[in-house]
Amino acid sequence: MTVSKRSALQIQRKGIPTVVTGAIQRVLVVDDSRAQLKMVETMVRRWGYEVLTAESGQDALNICRQHPPDLVLSDWMMPGMSGLEFCRLFRELKNEGYGYFILLTSKSEKGDIAEGLDAGADDFLTKPVNAPELRARITAGERIVSMERQLSEKNRQVSEAFDELREIHTAIDNDLRQARTIQQSLVPERMTEILTSRVSLLLRPCGHVGGDLVGMFKPGFGRLGLYSIDVSGHGITSAMVTARVAGYLSATFPEQNVALERRFDRFFAMREPAETARMLNQRLSADPGVEEYLTLAYVAADLSTGRMRMVQAGHSPALLLHPDGSHEFIGDGGLPIGLVDEVSYDQHDFTLQTGDLLLLYSDGFTEAVMKNGDMLGDDGLVQIFRESARCGAGPDILEDMFWRLTSQMGNAGKLSDDVSATLLEFDVLKNRHGSD
Repeated sequence: MTVSKRSALQIQRKGIPTVVTGAIQRVLVVDDSRAQLKMVETMVRRWGYEVLTAESGQDALNICRQHPPDLVLSDWMMPGMSGLEFCRLFRELKNEGYGYFILLTSKSEKGDIAEGLDAGADDFLTKPVNAPELRARITAGERIVSMERQLSEKNRQVSEAFDELREIHTAIDNDLRQARTIQQSLVPERMTEILTSRVSLLLRPCGHVGGDLVGMFKPGFGRLGLYSIDVSGHGITSAMVTARVAGYLSATFPEQNVALERRFDRFFAMREPAETARMLNQRLSADPGVEEYLTLAYVAADLSTGRMRMVQAGHSPALLLHPDGSHEFIGDGGLPIGLVDEVSYDQHDFTLQTGDLLLLYSDGFTEAVMKNGDMLGDDGLVQIFRESARCGAGPDILEDMFWRLTSQMGNAGKLSDDVSATLLEFDVLKNRHGSD
């Protein structure tokens, strides 16, 4: 039934309660004076509220535990538990909604008002109670309680949304952890020895998964393919591209490896690195599902002679460290793989000597920002490479380089880019094999 404003006014004048539909429906009146209690109860009930009454603070607390009120009208001065004490204990109750608290008092000093507010009171009303003023205070309380409940509802909705997001985040996090495991499996061998040389690999993504890839394959006696790849961007998309490229340079399935070609139906021979880069570029450019490009440093090595053939496609130049501590960078740039459809690549031929260390690395090393705000750069890379080479061998060199890098970085050593490297230690096991 719809009640008009005029009808509601007529009902009020006849003493019949109107229906309260606002935020405040249940009011608790507390006063040790029965006359005062009855007077306030009658006024409030006439306005259509459900009214509960108590003659002491303790009785009021018991009611609040069983039937939490939306609004409390409590006398300040009462024997036993005062209205102030009752207010403090009321605020300590674990009720779901907010209860608006009005203290009825004859006190008007600022200190008293401050004490009441400190105890948790929302408003004050001077006795004797004036009906219009009481109605106005209840109306004000209703606005506060309404806003509080709206806020609580929105907080509940936000909390539920947050819980859903947390579940989604957990699922995504689990998927990314599994993806990381899969990506790590693309580099099954982190160290291998071939003849008198040793190869080590380092792969440290800045997130769960990354766009860097390092690897090697061994097509025949003394033959070795080494590569360092950096896919544009970061995260899942880049990681998916690295997975595809890993298949193009597979060590397990040589027939799928674009760096190899079958000869006389008997064995696989290594293509020229420049041709390998061209074929990779052709495949990625023609793949409609790949919009990213990648940089590549690839070396076809003959470990029996020390002859190296290298192609550099937009990647960082190779770093060659000699036993006497001198160094040189090899490579002069080139276009990345997958950037344009038709492109040719230059090739660099050089020969390693006993004890030479050849490092292929991503720009996650050289572009890392140090604590002083500068990037590590080429000179910084040479320094940590030289220092790490003095301290260890094999994978320990790369691990030490990574430790030195992150310990000098700003942002508490947190990576902003993937860091990866491939290290060839040429002819360093010669003495050991000779003694065998």
